[in-house]
Amino acid sequence: MDKKILYLRGCRKAAEEAGRAFDMNPRVILAQGALESGWGTSCLAMEHHNYFGVMGYGAANAWWHGERAELETAGGLVHYFRHYTSPRMSFFDFARLIHTGYHRAWSFSRIPEAYAKEIAYSPYISEQNGDNRERYRRSIIQIEEEIARIIDWETTIKQ
Repeated sequence: MDKKILYLRGCRKAAEEAGRAFDMNPRVILAQGALESGWGTSCLAMEHHNYFGVMGYGAANAWWHGERAELETAGGLVHYFRHYTSPRMSFFDFARLIHTGYHRAWSFSRIPEAYAKEIAYSPYISEQNGDNRERYRRSIIQIEEEIARIIDWETTIKQ
């Protein structure tokens, strides 16, 4: 089965619940998770339920209990990322992070184009790591539109 369909079937409920809990557009949450995790196929997503590349620092909370995954880059650098016990925990912790740490982006989550611009040009991503902010912005918009089409298609065939 297509990785995009698998991702949406596996994560849509968690994104919708996190969206309700933190008043965010679940398709924007799904889009950013798809972008960050390669539609759920990254090592972080598959082995550590971390769909957003959230680093393993900061205080534990209701959704992240302080567990970390240690990953080494090809250049020998070690990075610590949050390890979650389930995809749901990752989606809730991400929505919490956006709501509390990126409030301006959060306030635009119902308008995908505005959200994408705010998050892409915020400290959430770092050009020091080779990230291209404009490409990131465009990617979130494109993926959110694709997710909307897939959800509409699945809704139509179920009727």
